[in-house]
Amino acid sequence: MANVKECRTVVIAMDCSEYAQKAFDWYWGNIRRESDKLILVHVPEFHTVVQSPMEIADFTSLTNLYAEEEQMTKDFIEKLTTLLKDKHTNGKVSARYGRPGEVIVKVVEDEDADLIVTGSRGMGTIRRTILGSVSDYIIHHSPVPVIVCKH
Repeated sequence: MANVKECRTVVIAMDCSEYAQKAFDWYWGNIRRESDKLILVHVPEFHTVVQSPMEIADFTSLTNLYAEEEQMTKDFIEKLTTLLKDKHTNGKVSARYGRPGEVIVKVVEDEDADLIVTGSRGMGTIRRTILGSVSDYIIHHSPVPVIVCKH
């Protein structure tokens, strides 16, 4: 009989999408254990700054866009912290900058995690090939099992 670890460390990749929330909800409703330690990982991507038109690329406008993105990130981290408190669960929020897939795998290694749960946006083959997929990266580079919740 396999030796089951008393306390699992579970990393859940969280962005502001409905897919991440559904992945969290799936974890909570299906495989959660009372003794689990949750680590909600958020990797801000600063879409507004990167996707802003070149004509507004002056320093002041970019600084303002960056400040807005930073505030949205702080608000989202606060929301995740509240989620953990409301669920009365052992865990923490980890917000780090970088490429999402790489950061999530690094958190798993740093925290000696046992499992990753992530959502999937369901991109088509061409879009996934061009843009890359965070869940594909995690699946191929994770040292632990990965559950990809597809909705």
